[in-house]
Amino acid sequence: MDTKYIEDDLIIANKRFGSRLMLGTGKYNNLKEAIESIEASQTSIVTVAIRRTQHAKKTGKSNIIDALNWEKLWLLPNTAGCETAEEAVRIACLGKEISKSIGQIDNNFVKLEVISDSKYLFPDPIGTLKAAEYLVNKQFHVLPYIYPDPILAKQLEDIGCKTIMPLGSPIGSGQGLKNLNNIQMIIENAKVPIIIDAGIGTSSEATQAMEIGASAVLLNTAVAQSKSPKTMATAMKLGVISGRQCYLAGKMNRRQEANASSPNKGLLKLIQA
Repeated sequence: MDTKYIEDDLIIANKRFGSRLMLGTGKYNNLKEAIESIEASQTSIVTVAIRRTQHAKKTGKSNIIDALNWEKLWLLPNTAGCETAEEAVRIACLGKEISKSIGQIDNNFVKLEVISDSKYLFPDPIGTLKAAEYLVNKQFHVLPYIYPDPILAKQLEDIGCKTIMPLGSPIGSGQGLKNLNNIQMIIENAKVPIIIDAGIGTSSEATQAMEIGASAVLLNTAVAQSKSPKTMATAMKLGVISGRQCYLAGKMNRRQEANASSPNKGLLKLIQA
């Protein structure tokens, strides 16, 4: 029997990635911890808040951009902290320039976040759609972060977004997949990769996301705020791999009644003396 993993890569905008786990770079206790966690996760894509890197540069603090090996990693600039479409567009353009500065000349990726809600941090659907349409027309590969609204997801796909990134639950909450039915509808209707972003707190939740057909998982707080980020990064890596293999293998059908594993025909009958 062939016991090898079923091998398949994540493809976004015709670019191939070996890992289906994406990792954020915020909330770590220090830069060393962040680097060790990223290495342990074996991620291919790292997302960085462009506003945070610019603030670090101005204040003279250590910058994650300068610390990572970009020959092995792909930068996903994100527009975290933007409250309007206009702000997000400006930050996206800055992110593109940063990608070029690290040698990724063909990197037009941007994780689009437009969040005006300061309490629950839910993304603004109208601002997101407006910014996405503009950026797509400017040849960006847009990965929009959204509330799991199947209609909005399809609209963003139709205008040319390269993936859709519905939240599992509010950012940093660790509540897991609270919008499972909506996420499943988005996955079933999509022709682009669906990446679950935000809310995942454990490796079992990462596995669940992959088992229902998500193309990838993006997380940050679950690793950065754990007691051992490096260990948690490894756990998340294995959870994503496990869930993806389960999805590809095709799970058994559920039954209401029991179904014996052993045969019920041709059994040896015992004869009592």
